Amino acid sequence: MTTMWQRLRERDAVLTAGLVMVAVQLVWKYELVRRTFFRQDDFHYIMRGQESGLTWDYLMWVDVGHLLPGGFGISWAMARLGGYNELLAHATTMTLQAGASLAMLRLLWVLFGPRPAILVPLGLYLITPMTVPSLSWWAAVLETLPLQLALPMALASHVLYVRHGRARQLLAACAWTVFGLLFFVKAAFIPVLMLVVTVFWLAPRGWWRLWRAWVPYAVILSAYAAVFFTGLYGSVQLNDATQTPELPDAGTAAEFAWVLGVRALVPSALGGPWQWRPIGDDYAMAATPEPLVWAGSAVAAIVVAVSLRHRRRAWAAWLTLLFYFLLADVVPVLLGRIEVLGPSVLGHELRYLAATATVMALAAGLAFIPLDGEERPWSRPLPRWRLGWVPLAAVVAAGSVWSVAAYADRPLGRTVRDYLRTAERALSQVPSGTVVLDTYVPPEVAAPVFFHEYARHSKLLGVPRPWPVTWVDALNGPLREPLTFDARGRLRPVTVRGLRVPQRTCVPVGADEVRFRLPAPLPGGVHTAQISYLNAAPTTLAVRLGGPGHAQAAAGKDLGTTYAQVHGQGADLFLRALGPDACVGEIRIGRPAPDEDGPAIPLG
Repeated sequence: MTTMWQRLRERDAVLTAGLVMVAVQLVWKYELVRRTFFRQDDFHYIMRGQESGLTWDYLMWVDVGHLLPGGFGISWAMARLGGYNELLAHATTMTLQAGASLAMLRLLWVLFGPRPAILVPLGLYLITPMTVPSLSWWAAVLETLPLQLALPMALASHVLYVRHGRARQLLAACAWTVFGLLFFVKAAFIPVLMLVVTVFWLAPRGWWRLWRAWVPYAVILSAYAAVFFTGLYGSVQLNDATQTPELPDAGTAAEFAWVLGVRALVPSALGGPWQWRPIGDDYAMAATPEPLVWAGSAVAAIVVAVSLRHRRRAWAAWLTLLFYFLLADVVPVLLGRIEVLGPSVLGHELRYLAATATVMALAAGLAFIPLDGEERPWSRPLPRWRLGWVPLAAVVAAGSVWSVAAYADRPLGRTVRDYLRTAERALSQVPSGTVVLDTYVPPEVAAPVFFHEYARHSKLLGVPRPWPVTWVDALNGPLREPLTFDARGRLRPVTVRGLRVPQRTCVPVGADEVRFRLPAPLPGGVHTAQISYLNAAPTTLAVRLGGPGHAQAAAGKDLGTTYAQVHGQGADLFLRALGPDACVGEIRIGRPAPDEDGPAIPLG
């Protein structure tokens, strides 16, 4: 009776400690999450959600190898619930984080029983900086956190099915697997992990008899593969190209695997990277100091060696982590965007490892903790200096706190939020129908090289409703006081920066071309010509730069300004009137830009 009472007290103590750890971690991470804002893909996902119906084609679009109908469904809802709704986004993030944390506690409890030792891998998962960059990127949250929830829930249900054989446990394992697949392609490895855990730990001598589990798992994966590859080769990307995944050369693949493993995975598993490489104001990649790279590798080698010496099948736990890392983290990047940014850059991206934190904690538990009811778990008795692990745990915890604090020591979402809010307030102050030049937002908001038309102000600021202004892609014809955005998101008058041809009096232009000598030759390309005029009647000007082609620009009556997009090069601009004669004043030719000397639209 006393022994049973002691076990119940220990069980309650472990559960209470685990829940307290989860709660403290949520408060800690919320302090980071609440300072973040939308960035890059986040805007694209919500914009697509606004302009699309909740259709099969919308949900099953594969974005550079990412199939996430669940994430697109949430984005579709977000577009209709206020667009860039920070409170809703943060609530979604923290709900998923709480679910993932409790799911990891449940998995460890089911696998190893209610013993205090499970608090170690749980703590490792909760505090590792491996998951932090993805928390500051909402598009990454929509992929990685559902997987961190689905994987332990599915695996725990599978463990219970192997032990008890109840159909509802198998159905739960299948349901959680499907849930994970709705958000992240890496969820396809959930059944693989189920098989590995079964073969090496749960039922090494009779795993093949569990065909009632392997059949539905295989059916789920087969159906998912058909949907994924159909979408992969049929989805048109933002650059109007289809996807043709190809592996890079062996050298590039090896370099990426080495950098991501040795300079990202190992240090972050031990509390690193301790230093970060900023990517703008709102994101950062790992920048582990060189001495700590090798020190971390040495510590990791010692930990693995100790487990191999004392724990049966510890080698299987570490191989599981290794192969998951290679197949789930390395290969997808090699097939996707490795050629764009290169292994030396992407190898420091902890976002690729966020879901691996779950597998890392699981592998650490399997390598050191006997399963609940496991016979002969040790090949050698553990040494008496078990408390020697306490300093290592303290160093890892301190390093994790330091690393997360160092990541949070930047503006995070403030810069992008300020730009967006400033631009929205400026648009709210201008009269309906105001002409606004539709330029690209700054790269730190949404990089045009990746998002193309979705990086334009009209697209990004048109959520959740379009503004009643007239957006123009280029300056053409007579426009009255066109405006454009400056680097801070304020609306200013448009000016043409480049060459200026001043006139003392207006120059008559009739049916014959009139040459205007430029101060310097212009290189080949598209140039914006701004032409002032004082006309007796409306007319049209033919504008030519160098070559034979010309652009047409309507010019109104009386005093005004018209614009033309001119293709060509050279030091001479030619004008002629296609209707009544015109009288041309000052000419500017170059590129449109905000007039920093002009008045900004006052913000209410």
